[in-house]
Amino acid sequence: MAGPSGYLEPDTILTSGHVITLDGWMNEAEAIAIKGSRILAVGSSNYIGGLKGPNTRVIDLTGEAVIPGIIDAHAHMEREGLKALRLSLTGARSITEILDRISAATQKTPKGEWIVTMPVGEPPFYYDELETIAEHRMPNRWELDRAAPDHPVCIMAAFGNWGAPPCYWALNSRALTFNGITAKTNPAFDTTEIEKEQATGEPTGVIIEHSARPIAPFDILKAVPKFTYEERLTGLKESMRLYNAVGTTGIYEGHGSAPETLSLYRDLWEKNALTVRTRLTVSPTWRAIEQAGELMRDQLAYARGKGLGDKWLTISGVFIGLMGDTALREVSLDALPDTGWSGFIEPATSFDEFCGLAHLCAQNNLRLHTIVSGRMDKIIPILEEIDAAHSLVGRRWMVEHIDLVMPGHIAALKRLGVLVTTIPVSSIWQRGADMHNHPELVNHVAPLHSMLEAGVTIASGTDNIPHNPFYTLWVMMARAERMSGTVIGPDQRLTALQGLRTLTIEGAHLSFEENDRGSIEPGKLADLAVLSADPTQIPMDQVQDVRATLTIVDGDIVHDTILQ
Repeated sequence: MAGPSGYLEPDTILTSGHVITLDGWMNEAEAIAIKGSRILAVGSSNYIGGLKGPNTRVIDLTGEAVIPGIIDAHAHMEREGLKALRLSLTGARSITEILDRISAATQKTPKGEWIVTMPVGEPPFYYDELETIAEHRMPNRWELDRAAPDHPVCIMAAFGNWGAPPCYWALNSRALTFNGITAKTNPAFDTTEIEKEQATGEPTGVIIEHSARPIAPFDILKAVPKFTYEERLTGLKESMRLYNAVGTTGIYEGHGSAPETLSLYRDLWEKNALTVRTRLTVSPTWRAIEQAGELMRDQLAYARGKGLGDKWLTISGVFIGLMGDTALREVSLDALPDTGWSGFIEPATSFDEFCGLAHLCAQNNLRLHTIVSGRMDKIIPILEEIDAAHSLVGRRWMVEHIDLVMPGHIAALKRLGVLVTTIPVSSIWQRGADMHNHPELVNHVAPLHSMLEAGVTIASGTDNIPHNPFYTLWVMMARAERMSGTVIGPDQRLTALQGLRTLTIEGAHLSFEENDRGSIEPGKLADLAVLSADPTQIPMDQVQDVRATLTIVDGDIVHDTILQ
C-alpha cells in the first residue's frame, strides 16, 4: 500500500500499530505517514519508516489499534460540555447529601443568586432518579430552604431522552416565588405535574415531567436561569475536548440546529478553534407553510444541495419532523434563542404539512432530514411521491432514528437513494424491551445487517446517550436491551468491523465526503484515532469501554494520553 508517487518527507509517522483502514478492501497495515493535513502513505512499518526524514516525528504505537476518526452521525455534541456548568449531584445518595452539596455551594455563590444543579441520579442516563436516593423522593422546598435560605435553588430534571421519564425538578421557596408558582398554578401541558400538599394544596417544590422533552422551562419555570451564549460557547469547547477523547473527529447534526447553535459553531470556526469537523442542518423557525416557502426560497439558499462551508464547518439541508406536539413547538419558538438542552427547535407538523414541506424542499434543492421513529409507513409513500416529480437519487435525503424497518422499506430506501442514520443505544438498548411481546418483529428493529446487505448507506450516531461511540458499537454487536439483557434481533448483530464502518466511512457519505475522509487511505484527510484497546480483538463486553489514547484531526494532535 504505497503512497503517492514522488518523495515527500512526512511530518509525522505512526508506526508498529494495527491499522484498521476500513477502506473498500478492508486492508490492514502497520504504519501511516502524514504530511500536512493529509495521509501521505499507508503500509508496513519498514516501508513507512523508509520515508522518514530528518524532521519527521515518529510515534511508536507498540501494537495499538488505529482507526479512521469517528464520524458521529447524530451527535448533539453541544450538550455534553454544558453538563459541567451546573452543580453536580453525582454520587449523592440521600437527601442529606444533596442538601450538603447545595449548602456548600451557598458559600461560593453571592446571596440572591441562583444555585442550579444537575439532576439527581447517575449520568449519563439518570434512570430511576428516585431509586438512587435513600428516601426515594426529592428534597422538598422547606428542606432546600434550610440548605440555602438566601438563594433561589433549582435541581434540574433529567433530559428525558437521556433515560426515561418521569423526571423530577425540585425548587425552594424563593425559586417558586420567582416563577410565580402557587397553589393556583396549572401548567399548560398535562405532562407536567406540580406536586402539592394534600392538606393545603400548596406546592411542595417538586415538579414532575412525564414527557421525554423537558417542557417546564418553557412554561412554568421561565425564571430559572437559561444557558447564556457565553456559557454555550464554553460548553461547546468542552464538548469538543470530550468528543476528541473518545476518538470523534467529525459530527453530523441531521436533527437540525437552532439559530444560536449555528452561531456557536460559526463563532468557533471564525476563530479557527474547531477540533471536530462539523456538518449541520437547519432547524427552521417558520410557523406556517406559506412562510416556509418564502424562507426556503430567499433565506436558505446557502443550505441547498451539498451546502456551504469548508472542511471544518458546512451547513446543508433542513430538518422537518413529522407529527409532534404543536403547542410545544410554539412555546419553544417563543423562547428563542433558548433551546434548553436540545440545540434544535422542537419539530411538529401534521401529515399534510409535512407533505407540503417535503415537496418544497425538493423544489428548492434542500436536503430533507426527518426522524421516522414508528412512522416509516407514512414517510416512504411521501418520498416515493416526491421522487416521481423530482428524482431523489443522488440528493442524499436522510431518515433518522430508525426503529421498525420492514424488508419493503429497505428496498424503497435503496431505490430512492435515501440515506439512513441509526441510534442503536436508543432503539435497541433503551427501548428494546418494548419488543418482548413481539418476537416476530425483533429482527426488523434497527435491522442494520439487512440494510448493509441491501446496500443502503447507514451511519450510526450516539445521540449523546452517551457520547462514547464505542458504547454504540457495543450495542450494534451485542444488541442487548437494558432491562434483562435479552438479545433483540440476533440476526441483525454486526461485527466490530461492520459497526466501525457505520461510525466512519458511512458517516462521510452523509456530507458527500466519502472520497475525502472516513477511511485510512493515501490522499485522505489525516483524521485518526489510536485506541485503548482493539475492538476487533477484545471480548465483546469490553468494547463499550474503549477510548482514544491519541486523536489526530487534520494532521494535528487534539487529544493525547500516550505522549504526555
